[in-house]
Amino acid sequence: QVQLVESGGGLVQPGGSLRLSCVASGSIFTMYAMRWYRKAPGKERELVAGITSGGYTNVRDSEEGRFTISRDNAKNTVYLQMNNLKPEDTAVYYCNAFWGSYEYWGQGTQVTVPS
Repeated sequence: QVQLVESGGGLVQPGGSLRLSCVASGSIFTMYAMRWYRKAPGKERELVAGITSGGYTNVRDSEEGRFTISRDNAKNTVYLQMNNLKPEDTAVYYCNAFWGSYEYWGQGTQVTVPS
C-alpha cells in the first residue's frame, strides 16, 4: 500500500510558476514509476508527465519545455515544476504511483491560472 499526498497547488497569474510535490509513504518508493495527471472541468483526465524508477522522464508534448518532472528518492518525493503557466493549465493535478499491477492515487491539488 502506498499513500500519496500532493501539495504546492494554488492560484498563480499567467506566466508564473508553481512546483507541485507528492510525498509517498507506506512502501518502497524507489520501486515505483511516478506520474502526474490533471483533470480540468469538462475534460478527460490526461497524463502530464512521468518518471521511471530509474529516473527516465517524459512530458506531454504540449507542455515540453514548460514542465519538468523529477524525483528525490531520499525524500520519497516526486516534483512537477511548472513554468510559464497558462489559463489552460487550470486543473486538479494528481500524483500517481504504479508498479506492475499496483497503482495508487493521491487526492489531488488544485492549480488555477486565471485568464
